[in-house]
Amino acid sequence: MPRIPVHSVHTAPELSRDGLKTLEAKFGKVLNIHGEMAHSPAVLQAYLGIQQAIADEGTFDAPTREAIALAVANVDECSYCQAAHTAGGKAAGLSGEQMVAVRAGRVDFDPKLSALLDLARDYTGNIGTVDDAKWQAAVDAGWTDAQLTELSVHVTLNLFTNYFNHYVKTDLDLPAAPPL
Repeated sequence: MPRIPVHSVHTAPELSRDGLKTLEAKFGKVLNIHGEMAHSPAVLQAYLGIQQAIADEGTFDAPTREAIALAVANVDECSYCQAAHTAGGKAAGLSGEQMVAVRAGRVDFDPKLSALLDLARDYTGNIGTVDDAKWQAAVDAGWTDAQLTELSVHVTLNLFTNYFNHYVKTDLDLPAAPPL
């Protein structure tokens, strides 16, 4: 059971309503995570701000963004984000098998992506500290300094949502991700 109720656009604090309307239009409904974030306009605006910065300035394509989110959610054991990004991954063109492989850490279908996700998993699981060999493997796979720097904002956004879901005990309102 969630620790806080899920707001609708009409019950949310005034300063959260526009953000919730935007998210409702994007997803077709107010997702539980967003309705819970709406309790604090600062939380909802921080989430939207990071999303907007990635949309405006990010260089990773949609499948890569979703793969990063799935890898981080698996390390963090966030079932809500694994479900959400399974839906997002499907929309981005990842197959069900690819998404399971990403979550399981077996990205044999794309060595370049595998190197990036190994780094993202290390970053997530080791509180930001990454192994030099994994960093070098990502460089050797063709990721640029700019992209490896950008990875930090993607991991951070996903840590934010994963931890938020754990913190408030968000109820799953999406189809669950397939088991590993």
